Amino acid sequence: MIIEGITSVLLNPNTIFWVFVGTFVGVVFGCIPGLTATMAIAMFLPMTYGMAAAQGQATLIALYIGGISGGLISAILLNIPGTPASMATCLDGRPMALNGQAGKALGTGVVFSFLSTILSLVALVTIAPSLANIAIKFGPWEYFSITIFSLTLIITLSEENLVKGLISGLLGLMLTTVGLAPIDSVSRYTFGSSALKGGFDILTVLVGVFAVSEILIAAENAHKKSRTDISAITDFKIKGFGISLKEFISQIPNLIRSSLIGIGLGILPGIGSGTSNMLSYTVAKNQSKYPEKFGTGIIDGVVASESANNATIGGTIIPLLTLGIPGDSTSALLLGALIMKGVQPGPLIFRENGAVVYAIYAAMALSSIFMLVIMLFGMKGFVKILKIPQHLLLPLVFVLCMVGAYGTNNRLFDCWALIFFGLMGYLMRKGGFPTTPLILGFVLGPTMELNFRRSLSYTNGSYVEFFTHPISCVFLVVALLSVILNLYKHRKRVTANPPT
Repeated sequence: MIIEGITSVLLNPNTIFWVFVGTFVGVVFGCIPGLTATMAIAMFLPMTYGMAAAQGQATLIALYIGGISGGLISAILLNIPGTPASMATCLDGRPMALNGQAGKALGTGVVFSFLSTILSLVALVTIAPSLANIAIKFGPWEYFSITIFSLTLIITLSEENLVKGLISGLLGLMLTTVGLAPIDSVSRYTFGSSALKGGFDILTVLVGVFAVSEILIAAENAHKKSRTDISAITDFKIKGFGISLKEFISQIPNLIRSSLIGIGLGILPGIGSGTSNMLSYTVAKNQSKYPEKFGTGIIDGVVASESANNATIGGTIIPLLTLGIPGDSTSALLLGALIMKGVQPGPLIFRENGAVVYAIYAAMALSSIFMLVIMLFGMKGFVKILKIPQHLLLPLVFVLCMVGAYGTNNRLFDCWALIFFGLMGYLMRKGGFPTTPLILGFVLGPTMELNFRRSLSYTNGSYVEFFTHPISCVFLVVALLSVILNLYKHRKRVTANPPT
C-alpha cells in the first residue's frame, strides 16, 4: 500500500502535472486578498470527480498548501494578509519591505513555510494516531480554556496602547454575537434583517479591516509617496534564499517551536491557522532577547508566523484522516472529497485505503517543493506588482476583494459588510486603535461562546468542571499567569519610558 500510494503520485506524470497546477493556483488564490484556499478547493472540487481518488486528493492538498503559503506575498508587499493564516506576517514582513528588504522577507517566509510543511508531514506520518487520540479527549471545557488562553495574546499585541488594544479585542468579541446564538439559535442584534441572522463571515471582516482600510490609507497618502519609495521596495537584489546561513541557523529554535504550535493547534478542530500564526508570533516575541524589535521589521516575526500557519496543515489532516473530524471549512471540503470517492476516514483508513493516505503524504511533499520553486522564482514578478500605478492597482485590489466577499456565500450583503468593516478599520487606524486584536477576538469568539455554553449545559450551570478537568485547569492557570506577566511587563515598560 505504501509503495502503491507513493508511486501513484510521484511516478504518474498526470498527477504530477495536477499537483503543480494545484500549487500554482493555490498560491495565486492565497496572495489575492479576498480569495482563499477554501475557495480554490471549492472551485476545483467538481474537476476531481473524474479523477482517481489518489489523484483528486493530491490536487486538493496542493491547492491547500499553495493557498496557505501564498498569503505571505500580499501580507509583506501590501500589508494585506491574503488569508487569515498570514495576519501576523504583516507585523514584521511589511516593515521589512519598507526598509528595502522585501526580497529577504519573501525568501524567509517561503523557506520556512516549506520547512514547516515538511515538519508537519513528518508529524502526520509518525505520530498521527497518538496525537489524534489525545485530541479526541478534549471536551468543551478544554476548548473554552484554550480560547481564553489565546485571548490573552491581546495584551501582548497591544503594548503600545493597552487600553485601545483591549477595546479593539472586545469589539471583535462583540461582533461575533451578531446572528443566531449557538445551542438555542436565538436571534441577536439582527434588527429584523434576515441577512444578519447568519452573522458576519470571517473573510469579510478580515479583508475589510485589513485590505479595504489599507486601500483607503494608501489612497489618502498617495500624493505623499514618491517613486523612490516604491523603488526601495521593488529594486532589490537577493542571493540564494535571501538569508545568510548564520541567520538561518539562529532561527531553527523558532522554526521548531512555531511548527509545534501550528501542529498542536491544527489538531484541535475550530482553532486553526488563523490563531496559530498569532500565537506563535506572540510566543516568539515573549521568548526573544530583543522583544522591542518585533514589529519594526525582523525575520523572527516572519519565521514564527509562516512556520506556524503551514505546520497547521499537517496538524489539521491528522484528525481528518484518523478520526474523520474536519478542523475547519477547508478540511471539511477535503473530507467531503474523500467520502465522495468512497474513502471513509477513521481508525481503519490505513488498512482499507492505505494507498490514498500515502498518496496524500506524497502530494504534500511534492506540493511543498513546487511551492518553494514557484514562489522563489516568481518573487521578482510578485514584487513588481508594486510598480503598477496606484490609481490602477488600488481599484483592482478593491474589486478582487469584493469578488472574494461575494463568492464566499453568494450574498450581496457580504459586499456591503466588506465596505462597512473597511471604514471601521480605517477609522480605527486613524484613531490609533490596533486592528489585530479585533480580528483575534472575532476568530476566537465563536469557539469560546459555543464551548462555554456547551460546558454549562452539560453541568447544569456549574462552573466547577472548568477546574476539575486537568487540561482545562492548566490552560486557565497559564492564561492567568500570562495576563499577570504581560501586565507586569507593560507596567515596567511604561515606568521606564513614561509618555511625553
